[in-house]
Amino acid sequence: MELTVEELESKVGQQVGLSDWVTVDQEMISAFGKLTFDEQFIHMDPERAKAETPFGGTIAHGFLTLSLASKFAVEALPVVRGRTMGINYGFNKIRFLHPVASGKRIRGRFTLDTLTRKGDGQILQEFGLAIEIEGVESPALVAKWLTMTYFEEVSA
Repeated sequence: MELTVEELESKVGQQVGLSDWVTVDQEMISAFGKLTFDEQFIHMDPERAKAETPFGGTIAHGFLTLSLASKFAVEALPVVRGRTMGINYGFNKIRFLHPVASGKRIRGRFTLDTLTRKGDGQILQEFGLAIEIEGVESPALVAKWLTMTYFEEVSA
């Protein structure tokens, strides 16, 4: 969905995106563990994780779950008309609330909390992000995510 800055401003306080589901399987978890050198057994060894943890098997790394926010944003967030690029500006808050078991599906739900004009050609947006786990009441994580959008014109 493409919106003008004014249309986006009118959505402050509202849900602005919901991504598709993605399955977090053991292959993804193991690849992430090897890439990040975090090969703790709770992520990498299904038999040991089943025997020695309360999770019943392996769980995704919290940072793997968080890293999927980029995929969810590309799928779900509206694009500002005239946008030339967007950058990750950081986080004001991240909380990991529930582990993501291997084989579970997750998705991203976004609300637009604030939109601040930063002069001609830039807006700073703060999104509330909840990464939901299919069939689980508690989200895997919640975050306040900042993005900076650059574009050709501020007005429509």
